[in-house]
Amino acid sequence: MRKSLIQEKSMFDNKKAQGLIQGLVMGVAALVIAVIIAFVIVSTLNDANLLTTGSAEANATTALISNFTKGVDNVSTKIPTVLLIAAVVLILGILSLLWAQYRKMNIGGGGEL
Repeated sequence: MRKSLIQEKSMFDNKKAQGLIQGLVMGVAALVIAVIIAFVIVSTLNDANLLTTGSAEANATTALISNFTKGVDNVSTKIPTVLLIAAVVLILGILSLLWAQYRKMNIGGGGEL
């Protein structure tokens, strides 16, 4: 009975970790899709020539496009750093799971200090 409770608890912890990773991946994917949609909408409105040249709306649209471009440039310079941090966190998580599995299996035969 006790062993099955421990197995159920470890399965629950594993599902929590999977849910966290899945949530992060889906959140990043949703953010990327939202930015792409925003680019398409703003570019389509600007290319449709619905606004007269020199009007406040046309100037605002042009400024919005340039701000989007600057923002994407700023984010793209930070992507390698974010990916490196994510890789380090993933490696540490895997190592901690392996260590917990090692401790649970009592491999090694030596006593603990």
